[in-house]
Amino acid sequence: MSRWAGWGAGPAGAGSAGGPSPVFLGLALAGSLVVGAVLVHESRWPAAAVAAVAAVYFAMRLIGGLGRGAR
Repeated sequence: MSRWAGWGAGPAGAGSAGGPSPVFLGLALAGSLVVGAVLVHESRWPAAAVAAVAAVYFAMRLIGGLGRGAR
């Protein structure tokens, strides 16, 4: 189990223990897609757009397009 890095900024801050797990990112992506689909069904377009942006963000984090592995 990795140590908890805390919420501070800098080398000892949040994220220094490795960042979110792929399982968490996958669940966040799936949740964003479900929420986005519900919002589209309800014709709540601005909120659906926010959910779509969140889904893209989590997908990019999951495949390594953003974050530490992207450099």
